[in-house]
Amino acid sequence: MSTKDCGHHGHKRRVIFRKIIAGILIFLLIALITILLVWAILRPTKPKFILQDATVYVFNVSNPNFLTSSFQVTISSRNPNDKIGIYYDKLDLYATYRNQQITYRTSLPTTYQGHKEINVWSPYVYGNAVPVAPYNAVSLTQDQSGGIIPLMFKIDGRVRWKVGTFISGKYHLYVRCGAFINFGDKQAGVAVGNNAIKYQLTQSCSVSV
Repeated sequence: MSTKDCGHHGHKRRVIFRKIIAGILIFLLIALITILLVWAILRPTKPKFILQDATVYVFNVSNPNFLTSSFQVTISSRNPNDKIGIYYDKLDLYATYRNQQITYRTSLPTTYQGHKEINVWSPYVYGNAVPVAPYNAVSLTQDQSGGIIPLMFKIDGRVRWKVGTFISGKYHLYVRCGAFINFGDKQAGVAVGNNAIKYQLTQSCSVSV
């Protein structure tokens, strides 16, 4: 008789355990569906970046094709969402010439961007005696002769979205800001200090998340 009672109680415990597991799974499923519905309704939009200006302090090519450069750039970011905030966890800025990195990476401060807010950064980026790849050396010589050098300022980083109290996981952020610097015409910029020229660009950047 006691053996039957133990079997009965064991069966009861298994039933209760299964109900608890089922309840937890149903709760998680409902929570996930709710988050997905809220996400679909709010439709998060990626931030918009603008390269406002670039101040050139140094841009010298020495033989055999070593490039030393120093810039200060002003980049603004706008959160177009009215119900979603953005966490910028890690942002690195650097410059490239024809897909070759010519400066070191400069870290931008981590920040939170509220609804419809705008953040502005004015960091320095520079590179000392960076070797120019042979396939770019000819192009650099030609661009210098023409007076206009195409540069690309890039930002690589990670962002998180904030909806109410919910914060998403990290997403990769890629920002590409093209800048055609007119070295051949000093009147195209404004002199700033000794041998520094500030170029007003106001160039929209491509953004991928």
